[in-house]
Amino acid sequence: MEIEKALEELRKEPKRKFNQTVDLIVNLQKFDARKDSVNTFIQIPNPSNKKICGFLTKKSKIVDTITKEEFDKFKTLRDLKRLGKKYDFFIAAAPLMGVIATKFGRVLGPMGKMPSPQAGIVPIDNDATISVLVEKLKKMIRIRTKERCIKIAVGKEDMSNKELRENIEAVVSALESALPNKKDNIKNVMIKFTMTKSIKL
Repeated sequence: MEIEKALEELRKEPKRKFNQTVDLIVNLQKFDARKDSVNTFIQIPNPSNKKICGFLTKKSKIVDTITKEEFDKFKTLRDLKRLGKKYDFFIAAAPLMGVIATKFGRVLGPMGKMPSPQAGIVPIDNDATISVLVEKLKKMIRIRTKERCIKIAVGKEDMSNKELRENIEAVVSALESALPNKKDNIKNVMIKFTMTKSIKL
């Protein structure tokens, strides 16, 4: 099915009380996730509203901030998991990375949300630097292949069909380029909203 027609079908589903995420589901074939794993960041043309948190040396007006003095508030695994689920991206001041890795790495690492040089580490945590990084992250999506089924958030329900289509095309194109056998590794592609069924494209 064409992307925009599929989105129209999804919009006929009962409305929810929140702005649902639009998920792209890509099922792979002839692919060994252990040998051929893909771990890359791509830029999408139409950013969605992402929740970003900063591990910084001082409070920022631009993002929710956790300063080094507040790290001890996150005592249990449950606290760390709750934090990880609350935000889409985490950024960090470079001098704090050692402490962040020790304190938060065991949870944020497996979730794919650990600040990294590719996406999320600022050498100096002033508002100007943070602002540039935040704008970049809003357009950024991480693609990681841990198994043969990849689920990627490509936008929100309140975005237009055109914006979502452009994002989906950008993600599929980037994934095809990153896979060892390109298009041959893609079995099928589906889309869904958070609370809807999947529709095959």
